[in-house]
Amino acid sequence: MTAEHTLGARDLYLGYDGQKVVEGLDLDVPPGRVTMIVGPNACGKSTTLRAMARLLAPTSGQILLDGKDIQKTPTKEVASVLGILPQTPVAPDGIIVSDLVGRGRYPHQGWLRKWTAEDDQAVAEAMRATSVLELASRPVDALSGGQRQRVWIAMALAQRTDLLLLDEPTTYLDVAHQLEVLDLLIDLNTTRGTTVVVVLHDLNLACRYADHLIAMRAGKVMAVGDPREVVTAGLIEEMFGMRCSVVPDPISGSPMIVPIGRHRVATETG
Repeated sequence: MTAEHTLGARDLYLGYDGQKVVEGLDLDVPPGRVTMIVGPNACGKSTTLRAMARLLAPTSGQILLDGKDIQKTPTKEVASVLGILPQTPVAPDGIIVSDLVGRGRYPHQGWLRKWTAEDDQAVAEAMRATSVLELASRPVDALSGGQRQRVWIAMALAQRTDLLLLDEPTTYLDVAHQLEVLDLLIDLNTTRGTTVVVVLHDLNLACRYADHLIAMRAGKVMAVGDPREVVTAGLIEEMFGMRCSVVPDPISGSPMIVPIGRHRVATETG
């Protein structure tokens, strides 16, 4: 499958309470690829993702969905094309897992359209893919943090959109489940052609899983492109103020960042 929808930003300014967070940002999300957005805390990653999902209105500039200002596009139209998993989603009190995941199908419902077998299939596939099927009848607020995160991801998957935006989807997950979630996103991209955009803190996982990397600092884009071409020790030091060595990941061959601290930078043998 080939992605049909495009997403980008033009001269984008974002902020909260009169304080600028993102200034003059321009970017394009490559259709049908996996894009990771990385950078230090408070650099504007999540703010940019929220604007791209139409959860935050720009101070000036535009987010363009299929070449049109997303702020002027009807909500239902946006939701049928673009799915979003925010950083701190909130579930209604007492809702059970299957009902929450089922809400991912709401953008496909109309005034006259009833729940269909296709909706059932989408929900079941999303829950199976995220290993939460056995939790279907449990209240969401009774789950562990990791279980809740997988349920939210299932809801986003059930929406079956061409564009999927996720803000720190591996939060609360142990290492094994982090890899499962990222592998799942790659599967979606490979089998369905889903365009995936992820804000991620873990630089090494971002480099391993990204086709396209957007590196940000202080509300601006520092580098864009294939991680193998843009990630260098100089870039990491400029972004994070951290000395490091960049070596090939022994598993994927992608850049692997090895931090250099003030202590234990060398060991003696013999």
